[in-house]
Amino acid sequence: VQLVESGGGLVQPGGSLRLSCAASEFTLDRYAIGWFRQAPGKEREGVSCISGYDRNTYYTDSVKGRFSISRDSAKNTVYLQMNSLKPEDTAVYYCATELSTYCSLLAYEYDHWGQGTQVTVSS
Repeated sequence: VQLVESGGGLVQPGGSLRLSCAASEFTLDRYAIGWFRQAPGKEREGVSCISGYDRNTYYTDSVKGRFSISRDSAKNTVYLQMNSLKPEDTAVYYCATELSTYCSLLAYEYDHWGQGTQVTVSS
């Protein structure tokens, strides 16, 4: 199981980024995929999740209305579209899966993680 994140970078407040989570060695479509973030000195926080098959989506309160999670089955990739970015969104962002259809925003429930991609929101 391998997950690879990409799309991070430096963006001004109010800007947008789209993160990608590409999977190899398994078909991502059937499993829940979560996005998490970790800022320096803080615990890893669940940001969003998309469940397997039925594609229900979940968001932590601080990103509702600004972030959107989606899945492209043909590319075996999950995206996190981040709009109206704020300095407090600055963190390393990770995608993860526990190889089940169940969606969770709790980091300890996930077994497989990508290497992370840095998102910095600053003027």
